[in-house]
Amino acid sequence: MTQRALRERVARLREEIEHHNHQYYVLDAPEIPDAGYDRLFRELEQLEAAHPELIAADSPTRRVGAAPLAAFDPVAHRQPMLSLNNAFDPEEVEAFDRRAREALGHSGIEYAAGPKFDGLAISLVYEAGLFVRGATRGDGYTGEEVTANLRTIRSIPLRLPAQRAVPSLLEVRGEVLMLRADFERLNQRQQVQGEKVFANPRNAAAGSLRQLDPRITAGRKLTFFAYDVSGSTDWVAPDKYSQLIEFIE
Repeated sequence: MTQRALRERVARLREEIEHHNHQYYVLDAPEIPDAGYDRLFRELEQLEAAHPELIAADSPTRRVGAAPLAAFDPVAHRQPMLSLNNAFDPEEVEAFDRRAREALGHSGIEYAAGPKFDGLAISLVYEAGLFVRGATRGDGYTGEEVTANLRTIRSIPLRLPAQRAVPSLLEVRGEVLMLRADFERLNQRQQVQGEKVFANPRNAAAGSLRQLDPRITAGRKLTFFAYDVSGSTDWVAPDKYSQLIEFIE
């Protein structure tokens, strides 16, 4: 192959692999069998091994885990990552609605309801469509940078689709979690290996994401659910939350 043909083939493989990652890990609608995916992945690995100059930070092969870290670096959030409040009876819900209407100066508010996942709140920052940094909530103002670990989660795109109108800066927030079936498989494996089992899926997700060795995170099946955009440039937020979720998806 010529150098140009090599670059085009590598770019095409990365695009195909990330497309199939999205179909499998996000939409739960795989288009090819596992063997077909593995062939694409192995070909990309072989081309990058033979031509290291073609390796890129957003390549799917970089998801396997980087070198262990000595510690997590602190990250100051652009906007605070606040926790949610609870309401246990209708009176508390009505009181929240009253405070919201008073604060916003509106007589009526339209609400969107969704599931609350029991995981770990995470912020993802994209610059020019490339995933550059991820952080935990921490104390709400300063979190821990866990970028290398987040790169191993296949439902998180390393690069946003080029055919979309992508803001030059985009900060997405959401939850890293472990599905119950994956939690049960992990605990079975831990038990067989004589290692500590996890108390619940949230505990397993938090423990897996906060590993100083990203290779350990890569060996545990985590997923990510995005629910908000907390900061961006070149983009105007839609009026309805349902439209925001469609944009994120």
